[in-house]
Amino acid sequence: MDASNTLFILSDQHARSGLSCYGGVANTPHLDRLAERGTRFDTAYTNCPICVPVRASLATGRWVHDARYWDNAFPYDGQTPSWHHRLREQGFQVDSIGKLHFSGPEHDHGFSQTIDPLHVVDGIGDVLGCLRDDGPVRRKRSGILDAGGGDSTYLQYDRRNADSGVEWLAAHRDDDKPWALMLSFVCPHPPYICPPEWFDYYAERDLPLPPQWRQGDWPAHPVIDHFRRFFDFHPQFEEPQIRRLLAAYYGACSFLDEQIGRVLTQLEALGLTQSTRVIYSSDHGEHLGGRGIFGKFSLYDESAAVPMIAAGPDVPQGAVCRTPTSLVDLYPSIIESVGAESHNDDAGLPGRSLWTIASNPDAQRTVLSEYHAVGSQHASYMIRDERYKYNHYVGAPAQLFDMVSDPEELNDLAGSADHAEVLVSLELRLRQILDPERVDSQARADQAERVEAMGGEQAVRARGSFDNSPAPGEAAAFRKH
Repeated sequence: MDASNTLFILSDQHARSGLSCYGGVANTPHLDRLAERGTRFDTAYTNCPICVPVRASLATGRWVHDARYWDNAFPYDGQTPSWHHRLREQGFQVDSIGKLHFSGPEHDHGFSQTIDPLHVVDGIGDVLGCLRDDGPVRRKRSGILDAGGGDSTYLQYDRRNADSGVEWLAAHRDDDKPWALMLSFVCPHPPYICPPEWFDYYAERDLPLPPQWRQGDWPAHPVIDHFRRFFDFHPQFEEPQIRRLLAAYYGACSFLDEQIGRVLTQLEALGLTQSTRVIYSSDHGEHLGGRGIFGKFSLYDESAAVPMIAAGPDVPQGAVCRTPTSLVDLYPSIIESVGAESHNDDAGLPGRSLWTIASNPDAQRTVLSEYHAVGSQHASYMIRDERYKYNHYVGAPAQLFDMVSDPEELNDLAGSADHAEVLVSLELRLRQILDPERVDSQARADQAERVEAMGGEQAVRARGSFDNSPAPGEAAAFRKH
């Protein structure tokens, strides 16, 4: 593979139902065209379905339990080398624009330059989420009921990010050496607000409702039940309320696509399309009321599956790759794409180059996702191979889904005698990667230590919580507990 410029575009909370090239309902022509001229990865997953830890995982190429950035109070601080560090060390221009959700400008995260970054609040993040046993309920109902058309600081921020992306490409059009740019948007992350014209567009349509949205159909599992209670999702929202939220969310997806389209149009106008590989993905998905949950947090595909598209020189065109992939695969992919050398210390990382994976579109492979964050009392782990998804919960029953015959995960096979051997095999595969109970204990111990460092539980409760990390220049709106 020849060295090439690499544009990595990341969004936040973009479910695959929010892209028409994945069979979703959102109008996303620019991302669709990117998929048409490249490869769409159909079995791609986040390594943790919440923002801060998966962004640290993506940066370092390490599983969450290995890097030990557990939740939204453990932002990436540059202590573990990132792919940005590796490129900069070898003299490549490696810049970022937009949301990082790292620890803040006082730490070196490895970029040559960061433009308008969004970091965690106060460089600390959400320490309240470290209270795993008796954390206060996070009341999310109002944010769901307020969904609609309008303006928000997130929409304004993403317009600026697109502006910066257009300007950056113009400034680097004649660079002699391949560059890497991470362009990171915050949409369609809540608040569930989109431009009025997009809200009106979707509000007029009969949008499909997510799986198991009715309370009578909610899966009865103790971990999922706890999420619904913890985030105040019980009882079920009324159907018109959910439909309003869907219109706002899909409108934000179309708005995001517009901003990405502005950048890809500039790439083409500057004559850089043939010398630039483009990767698009998101940090995790969004439930949209599926299983009675809004947001992320779970291992169901609405939350844990992500879009992943790659296009450019040497990338198969109009292709679909079903080999399982995850966000840790971006680390070796970007390093290889720009023509950098792999570091000896990275030999044991779990990621594999997307360029190699794309040439083996139906290979057997296993990927991992895990969750140790807000709303969970104990760890959750997901193993996904070419057919099955196995969810392992510390202290709660496992789940098993046949993703070929049951892609909506409606039929849990964990109790099926016909699948007992599959269940045992997948648990063994998980335990070859990690010790579920030991990792859970380590996470809880690190979180307890973080709480003590903040002055103890009383001080953490007094600091309170906030719904969304503010855009640059905006203050966090704390809620006391």
